[in-house]
Amino acid sequence: MYIKQIIIQGFKSYKEQTVIEPFSPKHNVIVGRNGSGKSNFFAAIRFVLSDAYTQMGKEERQALLHEGTGPAVMSAFVEIIFDNSDERFPTGKPELVLRRTIGIKKDEYSLDRKNATKSDVMNLLESAGFSRSNPYYIVPQGRVTALTNMKDAERLTLLKEVAGTQVYEARRAESLKLMTETNNKRSKIDELLAYIKDRLSELEEEKEELRDYQEKDKERRCLQYTIDHREQIAIADELDHLDEQRQNGVEDTDDNRERFIQGEKELAEIDAEIRELKQQVEFLNVDKKQFEIERKDTARSKAKSELDLQELTDGLNTAQQAKSQVDQQVKSLQSSIAQHEQELTKITPEFQARKQEEATIKSELDSAEATRQRLYAKQGRNARFRNKKERDDWLRKEIDESYPQITKIKAVRMQTTEEISDIEKEIVAMETEIAHLREQYEQRGTNSESMQEQIQLAKAGHDRLVDTRRELWREYDKLDSVLRNAQQELREAEKQLSHRMDQNTSRGLAAVRRIKAQHNLDGVYGTLAELMEVNDIYRTAVEVTAGNSLFHYVVDNEETASKVLEILQRERSGRITFMPLNRLKHKSANVPKANDVIPIIEKINFDPMYLRAFEHVFGKTVICPNLTVAAQYARSHGVDAITMEGDRSDKKGALTGGYHDPRQSRLEAVKNVTKWRKEYESQLARSSELKRTLEQKDQEITAALSNLRKLEQTRQRQENSYGPLRQELQSKTSNLQNKKDTLEAKTRAMANIEANTKALSDQQNALEAEMNSEFKKSLTQDEETQLENLSFTVQDLRRQYSEVSSTRSELETRKSTLEIELQESLRPRVEQLSAQSLNGMEGGAQGNLRTTQKDLKRVNKAMDTLSQKLREIEESIDSSNAQITELEQRHAETRRQQEEIAKGIERQQKRMEKSIQKKALLTKQAAEVSSRIRDLGVLPQEAFAKFEKTKSDAIVKRLHKVNEALKKYSHVNKKAFQQYDQFTNQRDTLTKRREELDSSHASIEELITVLDQRKDEAIERTFKQVSREFASVFEKLVPAGKGRLVIQRKTDRQVAEEDDSDSDHRESVENYTGVGISVSFNSKHDDQQRIQQLSGGQKSLCALTLIFAIQRCDPAPFYLFDEIDANLDAQYRTAVAQILHRLSNASENGQFICTTFRPEMLLVAEKCYGVRYVGKSSRVVSVSREDAMEFVQGERQ
Repeated sequence: MYIKQIIIQGFKSYKEQTVIEPFSPKHNVIVGRNGSGKSNFFAAIRFVLSDAYTQMGKEERQALLHEGTGPAVMSAFVEIIFDNSDERFPTGKPELVLRRTIGIKKDEYSLDRKNATKSDVMNLLESAGFSRSNPYYIVPQGRVTALTNMKDAERLTLLKEVAGTQVYEARRAESLKLMTETNNKRSKIDELLAYIKDRLSELEEEKEELRDYQEKDKERRCLQYTIDHREQIAIADELDHLDEQRQNGVEDTDDNRERFIQGEKELAEIDAEIRELKQQVEFLNVDKKQFEIERKDTARSKAKSELDLQELTDGLNTAQQAKSQVDQQVKSLQSSIAQHEQELTKITPEFQARKQEEATIKSELDSAEATRQRLYAKQGRNARFRNKKERDDWLRKEIDESYPQITKIKAVRMQTTEEISDIEKEIVAMETEIAHLREQYEQRGTNSESMQEQIQLAKAGHDRLVDTRRELWREYDKLDSVLRNAQQELREAEKQLSHRMDQNTSRGLAAVRRIKAQHNLDGVYGTLAELMEVNDIYRTAVEVTAGNSLFHYVVDNEETASKVLEILQRERSGRITFMPLNRLKHKSANVPKANDVIPIIEKINFDPMYLRAFEHVFGKTVICPNLTVAAQYARSHGVDAITMEGDRSDKKGALTGGYHDPRQSRLEAVKNVTKWRKEYESQLARSSELKRTLEQKDQEITAALSNLRKLEQTRQRQENSYGPLRQELQSKTSNLQNKKDTLEAKTRAMANIEANTKALSDQQNALEAEMNSEFKKSLTQDEETQLENLSFTVQDLRRQYSEVSSTRSELETRKSTLEIELQESLRPRVEQLSAQSLNGMEGGAQGNLRTTQKDLKRVNKAMDTLSQKLREIEESIDSSNAQITELEQRHAETRRQQEEIAKGIERQQKRMEKSIQKKALLTKQAAEVSSRIRDLGVLPQEAFAKFEKTKSDAIVKRLHKVNEALKKYSHVNKKAFQQYDQFTNQRDTLTKRREELDSSHASIEELITVLDQRKDEAIERTFKQVSREFASVFEKLVPAGKGRLVIQRKTDRQVAEEDDSDSDHRESVENYTGVGISVSFNSKHDDQQRIQQLSGGQKSLCALTLIFAIQRCDPAPFYLFDEIDANLDAQYRTAVAQILHRLSNASENGQFICTTFRPEMLLVAEKCYGVRYVGKSSRVVSVSREDAMEFVQGERQ
């Protein structure tokens, strides 16, 4: 084990945290200038490991903290990290971190980052080899000088410390102290024994006088018992008489009380019936008001419906007349349309045939013309060419020029074909769309009727919702009345309850209920009164037993109670007593097991979870039939007993009773409050539910009204869309006709393109045929014949074409005329008249007429129903008012009877109260008599019958004589027998204790002798070891010399030298006076000198030798030397450095950390460190041996 690392912060000159590089486990040397902090470094280690810094005051603590500029240092710490690889510390870890922190007001230790006490730290250090008796493993500045100047007696004290004699001396001092105490106790016991002996002699005489006194006193007690017993019997007879009178009075009172309670119940029932009837009348008035309002609304609706019906009837008649005229015009137009369509159907096939014939003739004519033109062209060309080649070249050129034309014509034909196909598709689509629009237009009447039916259904649904909402409002108004009545009753009940408790409790209960609701505290259950149910028979007994505990609040635990109490305190909202269930502990009572006793808790109904609270209040109370039985059980079983009338007897004998007015019952008041609070909360919840239902109905009505408006808007849009629909139909029809015309034009163009294509192809074929024929200047015979025939054919085809074209033109003109009349005149006119006819029917509101008729019928029925209900309500109101009058008369009569009964009960109660007062007085007297009898003590058997027949006067006279005789014994010691026994026992006990102390005294003397012997042995053993090691170390440091230790005794005042290492003579340590040092530096045989005769350097070397000798006798894990070579010569510094080097390299020795200003120790150091003082703060850094040597050399120069 060795010091691995040290961390310092805030300690003396080390302001900032200084983390020193890990130390070598062998020899470490620290160098630094004076004042740089070397000594403070060693002080920091001593601060943690030694006892040098203990029991410091505030100023001493302040002195350890860094003082300088900047922020003040409030605390400092020194942390030493030990390498524990050899497990010298029994922690089981490879390292041990020991820290001590100090401040102005604190001083703390920690082990491995955990807080520890100083004793724990010191015990741990001693277990690792840090001996308190040998503090020389740390040698600060001045320690060597102190040893040098130490006197022989002081060195003897040092040797005692190293030998550990402090333990023996402490135990010896403790034994001497015990011996002194034992001697003192023996002296006191001797004094007490002498006193007891004298006192026993006196008590022998007092015992005889006490026997005479006891005879007289026994007679006195017998006489006194006879007198008291006769008085006790008289009091008991009087109490029995009072109980009999009271029992008779109680029976009468019970009868009156039963009648009174029955009357109160009857009054409560009458009040309830009156309230119910009044509420019923109020409901009927609300219904009457609502029905009257509904009847007025219904009357207005009826008047409006009648006016609407009249208007609709008149409008319908007018619309029917107009419709008749329109129907005649439509019929005439439809006839014309049929004629035109018939004629058009007849003309169209003929027109198509003529058109086809015209196209055929035209095609033949064009073909003949083209052939004839080619023949004429061929005839003219042949004269232009001289030979076949020229002709063929020109023909080839013409053929080539015809190809682009044919291609262009084919492209136009293809485009025209596509256009025709597109137009045909558009025509098909437009015909479908027109058919759909025409179907819509023709179904407009059916759609209007369907839409009208949807609107009527929507109106009916809306009316049903409105009726439902009206019923809900009527119920809400009734509920509002009920709610106000319940709230008023609740306030009245709470007011009555508050009169039965103090104001702070009333305010506190209200505040707790509010706090529970606001903070949602499930653990706040309620008061005892709210959590129980009691039969009316036992209600008075329960109330009297509980008292103010009825209003104690039951909670689950003290945390809930504390939270509520904190809020109450903050809000200043009254005072409440809480009963935390987890803190209540019930002690079982000695409840009697008898037929005339009932535990009161068995007659209370409550939730088992509140058992602890109810046991706490009612667990020790029983119900008895009468007060006499109650008093007996209260005394015999130590319980509180109570009667059902509320008369109470506690276990101390106190009786409490009197009349309890049932009208002032707190339980009944709590029950009433609970009932009306539940009623109010129930009605309030129902009111909230109705309000939500009404809001929902309002939303449904709004949605239904919105749907109705949407349907009406849809109908309006539908009606308004028929005109645009008709216009759209006409526009679509016109567009369709235009498309058909375009298609016909495209078809004609296609025919022309086909003809042109055919002409070009024929021309091209003719040119190719001509090019393949022989070259001639004129036409061939066949060609001329063909040309001649073609002339006649062309003339004939022209004539036919002219005739067919004229016929086709006439038919086309007629066809166009018919189509234009149909499309632009007849059909639009029919559609216009049909629309007017339909609009005329809708404008006449035929559908609205039926609706209005239904509405009027419904309104008439509603009027009849409302009138009937109003008549029934008025009859019910009259009947209820009559019942209320009758009940109020009954209530007044019953109230009068109740007052008479209450007066009778009050008179009887006063008589009973007087009886109770007298009974209390007699009970007190009986208790006093019983107390006097008990004070007489245990009586002889003859006391119960000796004076039984003697008259009371004679007994009194004899008692007086006995009392006079007893006066002469006033000085007698009545405890003589007892005191004699006590002193005898005390004498025996003290004698035994005296023998024990004698034995203890002998044992202590023997222990002191053993301790002195062991201390002498330890000192002699230690001296021999240190002396031997001193001689060995001195020989290594001064090879040419010799040194030894000399012990001095009282018998040898002349500083006799004695070789204790060879002496077997043993003397007491008290005979030793000192330890001297005798050395020779030049020879092993010359006379040796005492340390006082040496130079300063030689003295220092002897002191170091003594330190090394002590350390070798009691090795430590490491050693700290602060400038121990300061006063040595060079040769001795070298010798000291070499011995430190050998010790550090030896496996059995420990780590060395030294400071020096000399180079000799640096030469053998394993690791070097430098202390620097920069910015008024010290730091320790690792340096090389060369840097350390350079620093030392510089300091020497």
